[in-house]
Amino acid sequence: MHNPFTPAAAVPVDTRTARVHEEGWQSWSPSGSYALGAAPRRPTNDNRATVCQRPGRAVPAGVFQGEGLLALDPGDGSPVRLWAAPDPLHEVPSIRLTVAGPVAEVAADGPVKEWTGTDVQSVLAEWADSLALPAPRPAPTVWCSWHAYFTAVTEDDVHENLRAMDTLDLPIDVVQIDDGHQKALGDWLTLSGRFRSRQGVADTIRARGRRAGIRTAPFLVDPASELAATHPDWLVRDPDGGPLHAGRDRGHDLYVLDTTHPAAAACLTEVFATLRAEGYDYFKTDFLYAGAMDGVRHSGADALTAYRLGVALIREAIGADAYLLGCGAPVLPSIGLFDAMRVSPDTAPHRRPEAGDYSRPGQDPAEFTGAARQWQHERLWTNDPDCLLARPAVETRARWAAHVEAVGGLVASGDRLLSLDPWGVETTRRILTGVHR
Repeated sequence: MHNPFTPAAAVPVDTRTARVHEEGWQSWSPSGSYALGAAPRRPTNDNRATVCQRPGRAVPAGVFQGEGLLALDPGDGSPVRLWAAPDPLHEVPSIRLTVAGPVAEVAADGPVKEWTGTDVQSVLAEWADSLALPAPRPAPTVWCSWHAYFTAVTEDDVHENLRAMDTLDLPIDVVQIDDGHQKALGDWLTLSGRFRSRQGVADTIRARGRRAGIRTAPFLVDPASELAATHPDWLVRDPDGGPLHAGRDRGHDLYVLDTTHPAAAACLTEVFATLRAEGYDYFKTDFLYAGAMDGVRHSGADALTAYRLGVALIREAIGADAYLLGCGAPVLPSIGLFDAMRVSPDTAPHRRPEAGDYSRPGQDPAEFTGAARQWQHERLWTNDPDCLLARPAVETRARWAAHVEAVGGLVASGDRLLSLDPWGVETTRRILTGVHR
């Protein structure tokens, strides 16, 4: 059950020029500013709503909704107004705006505090500055296997690109293995058939003077995994007592690890302590939204408390010196936990997302939300705009590269490096080198 929406403000607006900024729930949720007559970006089916938006918070037609943050530029020269969660780590109200003639009516299902400013990005930045977080440490440059190989990546692919970094003289600090090294979601220490030795890969990367990185989705469990079969009591439950479903991705049903169960927590700690001991010190943690879904947990903890506990267990296991990147993560509840954060849905070799859904992969949605969240960069964490893709097969690659270069933050190459033509090599080298200046 959620709280009822109660009025927070009624603001006169110029309906021709006013704009409203919706802050999405998690990394992949569309965020950005709209004219009052525009249709906000919404999920195209129930699964996308679960995996990429805020589950259980469907938005009525004709309504704008921000999760913990919503800003309004009235368009008449009066100050920009921001409604923000007073305690964003523990309670993130949904904030709605409806237009009734020349008035914007704002309501929320939890407490909000009002801020004013000169424009949308600056008032959001002022709110972030008020949290007084320490400045994030400098981000490394990265090569990531995902956008070239997806789940089919092999150990030999990693070695090929490691050699190519030397051949092409690319200033890459971290070589990060993405999805595909593990046998199943949840069985993170069991290798897929495409890898011979996870520690061996890390040793080779480090012997070449680079750092080893790895991707997990620590709060997800595949129903077909050994973990689900052996320890069904480690799963978050739905109100009927069955495993909580966190949607589907790439043909897999997704269950959720209960980080409040002592044995599940010990397993999570073992996974990350083992990876750290094997030589990995850069961790991309993905699909984190699942850890913040409402459900029945062993300790009775609420979802956001359980989420922050789970991330804290990971940080303790990898150590303060390791680099921690969040992805698919609930934005406001993640404050103070990560070195870097994905601030958009995935980019892709194509520009337009499938079905026009701005939570799906594509350059357009990654630019739309990534630019709208620029206020977070170096205030909440280092922003991750997703990988630079510069190979010839990438549609509008120059435009995407310009976006990555303009927003800065965590810069990662996502190409099979030997597929780059001269333009791709020069562009990749220039953007990576710019980070090192």
